Formats: sequence, C-alpha cells, structure tokens
Amino acid sequence: MVKHAKPKTFYDTFERRGPGEKNTTYCPGCGHGNAHKLIAEVIEELGIQDRVIFHSPVGCSVFAYYYFDTGNIQCSHGRAPAVATGVSRARDNAIVISYQGDGDLAGIGMGAIMHAANRGEHMAVFFINNAIYGMTGGQMAPTTLIGQKTTTTPFGRTPGREGYPIRMCELLNELQAPVYIERVSLGDAARIMRAKRAVKQALLNQVHKKGFSFVEILSPCPVNWKMAPIEARKWLIETMEPLFPVKVFRNIEEPPAKYEPPKVLSDEELAALFSATKEIEIPATPREVEDQYIKIAGFGGQGVMSAGVFLANCAIKEGFNATWLPSYGPEMRGGTANASVIISNDQIGTPLVSSPNVLISMNAPSLDTFEETVVPGGLVIVNSSLVPRKLKREDVQAVYAPVTEIAKDVGLIAAASVVALTLYACISGAVQIETIKKVIPLSLKKKSLVDVNLKAVEAAVEYYQKNLKEEFSYSTHR
Repeated sequence: MVKHAKPKTFYDTFERRGPGEKNTTYCPGCGHGNAHKLIAEVIEELGIQDRVIFHSPVGCSVFAYYYFDTGNIQCSHGRAPAVATGVSRARDNAIVISYQGDGDLAGIGMGAIMHAANRGEHMAVFFINNAIYGMTGGQMAPTTLIGQKTTTTPFGRTPGREGYPIRMCELLNELQAPVYIERVSLGDAARIMRAKRAVKQALLNQVHKKGFSFVEILSPCPVNWKMAPIEARKWLIETMEPLFPVKVFRNIEEPPAKYEPPKVLSDEELAALFSATKEIEIPATPREVEDQYIKIAGFGGQGVMSAGVFLANCAIKEGFNATWLPSYGPEMRGGTANASVIISNDQIGTPLVSSPNVLISMNAPSLDTFEETVVPGGLVIVNSSLVPRKLKREDVQAVYAPVTEIAKDVGLIAAASVVALTLYACISGAVQIETIKKVIPLSLKKKSLVDVNLKAVEAAVEYYQKNLKEEFSYSTHR
C-alpha cells in the first residue's frame, strides 16, 4: 500500500526541461518546491482540483503551469491579482489562486495587490518571500534585509540609499476587507506543517467564498543567498523571522462587506446603456470597400477621439469590420492626440495604424507629424482653417477644406470633426451620409446638440457638392 506519493494535482512528469524529464526547474534547497507541494496536497485533500485556476506571473513561479494539473493563466509581471480579479468575478465557482514572489508582488505589483485586497476579492494569494529576486540573478527585492548583499547592493542594503524592507502582512493588515492574513515559514519540518495549515485555511476560505486571503511564506533561496541549503534554512529562522514575525495577523469568521457581482443585463438594457449600439435601420446595400487605414489627428478638444469612435460605429452599422485605437498626447485638452480607425470587409488583425491610406489632419502639428507616414496614393484631408501650408508631397491626394469655419458657420466649432468625417465619407464612399445622420442622435450624450451636428453634416455635404465633387468623388477616388 502506497502511503506517500506525489499529489495527483501535479502532472505525472514535469517536462519544463524537455520531453521525458522528471525534474523541476527549481534550484537545490529552494522553497518553491515545498510551497508547491503544500498547495497541491491541500487541493487534493479538499477535492477542488477541477475548480482551481492558478495565476502565476513573472519570476520563479512563472512555470507553474508545467507542474499543476489545474486551470492555469500566465500573467504579466505583478498583475496576477488583477487577472485573478477578472476570473473570480466571471467564474463564480472557481477557486482562484495568485502565486507570487516578493519582487513581483511587493515591487512592480504593489498597486495590483493592494487594491485587490482592499476590494476583498475572492482569491487566495500565496506570497513567496525569499528577500531577493531569484529568477533574474539575485537583485535586491522590496523585502531584502538591511545589510543583506545582493547583486544590486553588493555592500549591503542601507535605509538611506535603498529604504527599509517592506512587510506585506503588516501593510495589508491595515486594510479593512481581507478576511485572512498569516505569515508562515519553511525553515524546518515543523514550520512546514504549520505552513500547510495556513494554505488549507486560505483555500477553505475560497471554497466558502469568504473573500481575500493572504499567506506570506518565508522561503530559502540558497543559490542567490550563496549558502548551502541547510545553512539557508538556519539563516531563514535566525535572521528573517525576527524581521518578518511568523503569526496569524487576521482570521475573520464573518467577513466585512465586499464586492457584489453586477446585475446581468438583458440585450435591451445593454442597448439602452450603450446608446450607440442601438439597432438602427441601414439601407441594405451589400458592397465592398477598399481597406481603410485612417489616422485622425488634432489637438485635445477637437473631438478627435470621439470622431474615431463615431466613424467605427458607422462602419459597423453598415456591416463592415472596424476598430478604433486612441493615442493621447501629454495633455487631454490643448495637447496633440490621434485616433486610428480601420474599416475592412475582412477580419482585422491589429487596430494599430502606422501607415495610413487616409489622414484627416485637424491642425498644423498633426500634418507635420503624420504627412510622411501616408502611403503613396493615399488621401489627406487638411483643415485649411488651421493649417496654413500645403502638403510637401505630390504622391498623395490632398483635399483642403475650411473645416473649422464650416462648423463655426452652423453654430458649433466642436462639430468640426463631424464636418471632416462627412467630407471623408463623401470622397471615399466608405460610409453613407444617411448612416452618419442616423448614428449622430445615438452617439451624442447632449441631445440638445443633435440638430446642430446634423446641420454640420448638411453644410459639409453642400461644401463637397460645390467645391470638391468634380475632382474628388467615390468613383474617381476608387
């Protein structure tokens, strides 16, 4: 009879190093192996293997998906709690685990862990504290001790130069929402058994949907500490534990108020919430259009971003595929900004437009920035009200129109972007004028501005008919 065996939560073989290899990636004496085994054993004991979704970010935990036969998500550096939040809220029955190291959680991921804890998200966080960056070569971590030597503190960490070690349990214990916070150690066999009880408590809290649980695990890193494994365990007990006391900080039976899932909305309610997605009748005119890679650029306040969204919505309503990608300058208003829009009959692989075949330039700096990026034969619409110069290139079609003046004449300068898009629609044929008119009432939050924007459309069409139609039309442009 087999009394001791590898937990079934683990894969039969660990093939990180290649097919058929059975060894792990962890260094001799590393505490990650102990922590992994404790978690795997508790998952098996609780019978929750098919419900567990394991989140592991960058660091020594990065290859957890080679070991745990559970749901696994590889996360960006420090962002495991953010990803785990989404999973927890979307999968009510999931047992959500975030497994992170000290550099990952207390360094680049400090914001993510603090806000997840403060919201009381349903997850169990296992925080491996070995006081150093292990995977990347032994640099100083947020938890590195005063006087401890690392590759980036070769003479030892000092408070005046690098600050003090961060104690995460103490920090999180100041928050109201977490239900369970404990620090344990892997210093010896007795401590490891106590650590297993903490792991089990954290996962039981997930089974019972109690809220946010945090277990900090003091773990040896012999290679980067430059110690033998036995010496490293002794140093862990004698040097780390006095600074990072092993104890239960919090274990709340009745958790405080926490996140409540949002109401599930019907299609009609969603349409009312996102008014631009309401169904409108568009004349059935099956057609194809040359792929449009559009860059709309201007200064903050000209409605560049809104124009991009509006154009993409019009294209979608006509049955095309469309994407919108914003790019803000250093200021929201007065600074430069641009939006990328793609309109296509086919699926779109990326929303990024680096070489547009259409440029709508609302001011001079935008023309200066993007003129050279337009592909030969492309279309450039210039707001001549604000752009004093002509194009330097002769291999593109240039349209000069007093966009701002047209908008001003109808009574709303802010409608300049609508004027520009209308001119673009007239010239390219990518979207129909009737579609623009029908989408405007659905897109504007201020219903009092609907009429003046519709007047801007009519004024732009009139300007096109009088000044541009003979030279620039859909048929000739195509």
